[in-house]
Amino acid sequence: MIVCIAEKPSVARDIAEVLGARNRKDGYIEGNGYQVTWTFGHLCTLKEPHEYTPAWKAWSLGSLPMIPPRFGIKLINDTGIEKQFHIIEGLMQQADLIINCGDAGQEGELIQRWVMQKAGAKCPVKRLWISSLTEEAIREGFANLKDQSDFQPLYEAGLSRAIGDWTLGMNATRLYTLKYGQNKQILSIGRVQTPTLALIVKRQQEIEHFVPKQYWELKTIYRDTLFAAIVRKSDEELAEEAEKEKENPNAKKKTAAKEDTNRGIPPITDEQTGRALLERIKDKPFTITDITSKKGSEAPPRLFDLTSLQVECNKKFSYSADMTLQLIQSLYEKKVATYPRVDTTFLSDDIYPKCPKILEGIRDYAAYTAPILGKPLLKSKKVFDNSKVTDHHAIIPTGVNPQGLTDMERRVFDLIARRFIAVFYPDCKFSTTTVTGVAEEIEFKATGKQILDAGWRIIFAKEPQSDENKENEEESVLPAFTKGESGPHQPQLNEKWTQPPRPYTEATLLRAMETAGKLVDNDELRDALKENGIGRPSTRAAIIETLFKRHYIRKERKNLIATPTGVELIQLIHEELLKSAELTGIWEKKLREIERRSYDAGTFLAELKQMVTDIVYSVLRDNTNRRVTVAPEDAAAPVKKAARRKDASADKPAPTKPRAPRKRKVADTPPPPLPEGDAMLGRACPVCGKGIIIKGKTAYGCSEWKNGCTFRKPF
Repeated sequence: MIVCIAEKPSVARDIAEVLGARNRKDGYIEGNGYQVTWTFGHLCTLKEPHEYTPAWKAWSLGSLPMIPPRFGIKLINDTGIEKQFHIIEGLMQQADLIINCGDAGQEGELIQRWVMQKAGAKCPVKRLWISSLTEEAIREGFANLKDQSDFQPLYEAGLSRAIGDWTLGMNATRLYTLKYGQNKQILSIGRVQTPTLALIVKRQQEIEHFVPKQYWELKTIYRDTLFAAIVRKSDEELAEEAEKEKENPNAKKKTAAKEDTNRGIPPITDEQTGRALLERIKDKPFTITDITSKKGSEAPPRLFDLTSLQVECNKKFSYSADMTLQLIQSLYEKKVATYPRVDTTFLSDDIYPKCPKILEGIRDYAAYTAPILGKPLLKSKKVFDNSKVTDHHAIIPTGVNPQGLTDMERRVFDLIARRFIAVFYPDCKFSTTTVTGVAEEIEFKATGKQILDAGWRIIFAKEPQSDENKENEEESVLPAFTKGESGPHQPQLNEKWTQPPRPYTEATLLRAMETAGKLVDNDELRDALKENGIGRPSTRAAIIETLFKRHYIRKERKNLIATPTGVELIQLIHEELLKSAELTGIWEKKLREIERRSYDAGTFLAELKQMVTDIVYSVLRDNTNRRVTVAPEDAAAPVKKAARRKDASADKPAPTKPRAPRKRKVADTPPPPLPEGDAMLGRACPVCGKGIIIKGKTAYGCSEWKNGCTFRKPF
């Protein structure tokens, strides 16, 4: 008998249907020589400290660092999980062949390997590796099963990540709680969550310590067109530009003429100087000195990876990163979108022949697909590049026409579909006109942009603009000017103040995590920095949710604000390895290299154990007697005896994958009352404290409703 094991019941049903297994049993489906069973996400986890030695049961500084000589796994303590595991165990011990049908990623590999290991599976194992759950993709995957050994590096990377999170999380959390905590309060430290919190705290402190500077802008209106005085760059701006060039030596340098690089009046930093300039030009004629028009083109936006989709949904719809992940996961399970936990925006060449069929399948977009079907589709290197695709390609539609989607799912699918269609449209062509003029030797400039051929932009013409996009709208088309023309004008002096950096939103924080704290707009540079990003695309949303649940951050509108507890925690951590996004990014890069067989997992774990040991001894040497004070409104639930007996890895948030149904307890600390309407979306559930608020057809509910949460608030 061939045993297939999927990551959740719904996927198992899809696979069983394709294989012709239709006889439903308790915990599996049988037929046609196959037994198709499933997990509920993680069934196994790494053992707790006290399960290695009784000496680690009590929280004690003397027992640190806790580094087991050999890590072990155990079943998660849950009756539903235990029952399903014993069914799987029985099937596997009788199997002739096992096919690992887990999610095609690092976490999916780890989940199934641990189950097979715990079940004592001895027979050969094959791997199903697919990027969508359509019948065609499943059939193709089973026709091209791979050897399990091909994915050993993927498993080693996942295992290294889990052991790394356990080792640092367990030791650092106990260390900081015992050394700096008070009132039985846990101070949770994690390999990814702590640098992420540090990013938010650092930005917040930059804002709080920001001293605004007053300055003035000299402008004038000539022939109903607003011209701005050309202002020379300050020494600080020039130094900043030079620094950016050092950081990115491969970026294309602008070929502006030397005389254009830094000309104009000095910045106006006092009103008296501004008034003098205003007086100097107010009765003098304004003369057009130069008119230049330059044609340009703009390529379609890139396809989505998970992070860019989460960023876009946060900007456009204010969806949290976790909410977007749930929505795209649902679209994947409904077979209308491809595998979501990806970090590439490219497609492999073998997808190109399938694209016409995919475009034909999304019938609701026929108005946009009709003009490009029936002839060869454009094939751009910015879209199709085998060197930029490893296990999975960018998120695209599968070609199954979506039906029965919720409003929120429809919005996310719409973004994915439009991006996919757009990459086969021609570039947008435009003309940029720059007009310069002079009044009493002071140069002014106005710029206008005119779309000559909308190209791919026609697909997004009716999309609502986000506030950010509105600020960056193209300049209007300028009237026709003639070089040498002259006439009266209306100069004006406007008072301005320098602005502090903006607080992080989930969108900008995700970008910062992706690029180890460096916010960049350039796609090529972002790709290079992804190697050192912190967290994985699939875990970043959960890390942000963990910071909310541990009351280290809160949300004000879309802004993420560190609580006093979060700020104090980061301030007392002196070990840069714990809070530096850049240093954590280096560790993430090594995990990616393990996956690619270019770095050894044993070396990674040896380095990590040494790092944890150094951190423990460094903190133990601290005699300052510092403590973190916890304000009542920021406090997480107090530590109970049970919590001290049962640790949890600090970077291991509550699982979002389906679990066996169980009764939920009311959260230990009731959260503040929920706001009304859509403002409650993405907030923590007031009943179970684990799920988040989602929107149904007639009421708001909890994302954990399948697992027994009863929260419901009718519209």
